[in-house]
Amino acid sequence: MSNPDKAYGAGVPRDNILRVRMFGRFSMTYNGMSITGTSKSTESQFMWLMQMILHHREEGISRDQLEKVLFGDRDLNNVHHAMRTVIYNAKKRLEAAGLPKVNYIERVKDIYYWTREIPVLEDASEFERLCREAEEAEDPYLKQELYIEACHCYSGEFLGNQIGVIWTAKEARKYRLMFFDCVEKLTALLRKSQDYIQMEEIGLYAAGIHPLSNWETVTMEAMVSMGRYEDARKLYEDTVELYLTEEGLKPSPQLMELLNRLGDSMNHQYAVLDDIQRRLTEEEGVGPGGYEVTYPIFQGIYRMIARLLERGGQSVYLMLCTVVDSKGNPMQEGPRLKELSTRLGDAIRRTVRHSDTITRFGRGQYLVLLVNTTLENCKVIQNRINYNFIIGRQRTGIEYHVNSVICAPERRELKV
Repeated sequence: MSNPDKAYGAGVPRDNILRVRMFGRFSMTYNGMSITGTSKSTESQFMWLMQMILHHREEGISRDQLEKVLFGDRDLNNVHHAMRTVIYNAKKRLEAAGLPKVNYIERVKDIYYWTREIPVLEDASEFERLCREAEEAEDPYLKQELYIEACHCYSGEFLGNQIGVIWTAKEARKYRLMFFDCVEKLTALLRKSQDYIQMEEIGLYAAGIHPLSNWETVTMEAMVSMGRYEDARKLYEDTVELYLTEEGLKPSPQLMELLNRLGDSMNHQYAVLDDIQRRLTEEEGVGPGGYEVTYPIFQGIYRMIARLLERGGQSVYLMLCTVVDSKGNPMQEGPRLKELSTRLGDAIRRTVRHSDTITRFGRGQYLVLLVNTTLENCKVIQNRINYNFIIGRQRTGIEYHVNSVICAPERRELKV
């Protein structure tokens, strides 16, 4: 976090500052001591009160807003009296925590303010200040340094464990968008200055703060630009697997574009053909069952086979396997879906041949490319998958759809 003297004026001793963390998990420290409570119910009200008062310390917060957050729809005989009690107890707790004995929470008409006698260093306001200064800076180096500091100041979702509260959800969205804009502008500067080491670091940091937000593209671009092609390829495959496993999402256009760039950029060192072929060949000890790959590789294999089939000679089918519930509807979510999806993958791998290709397509779904087979054999394969998948009186099952690769428009489906 940046220098508090800059935020609150020169000459302010560091020990006299109340340090407040809003990003991630809320915390308050004064003189190195954490300010916490005891009773769980009173602790919640104390924390909610302090969060609103400290975050809105400049413009203040109305009594109505505070009462709505603190008490919600509770049926109280005198909500104003309850409000005064919460504030009184909060002041006692702050004094017991070692803060100077002042009027911590001041009321002007029906607006409450945090006292100006105790300066506050809040990460959210510091983040806003750094973003603003970075935007206004004319020197490219200073602008870059300010954006880096701003990015690291944002250490998580605003009050991340209270997203269900309306005011925190609104603020969280605002700061999330500011962070995304900050990362994008910093990435543009780093790309221009060819500082790919810092670019890789900021991509990893952003992806850690907000997973499944496509920040892996920043890291991957930096790796490709530094010639670290194998690292980039590994990151790509891990990212695709993560997105499919967690959200059932396919690779984004940005990731696909980077994969194409990766292929174009790879310049292998001179090697004899035998050595190249050795690197391309699968490692020894590969067990029986189908060839399991990521979705982009599966897509490439499919397109290659489709081209080969134009010359005739083989019959190839594409099969989609989907986990369904007892009513025959595809399972979208639930605690059992992950376990059933894993079992489906195992059942497919144990069933299909060594020459067949498998990929996970989404939650509870797999695609299988069945080479040199017939439509009748597809039915046999489905029965074998069912045998390996279904246990006892299990009510869930698998739905199958099968298309001929060479005659994809003439869609033919088998359902079980």
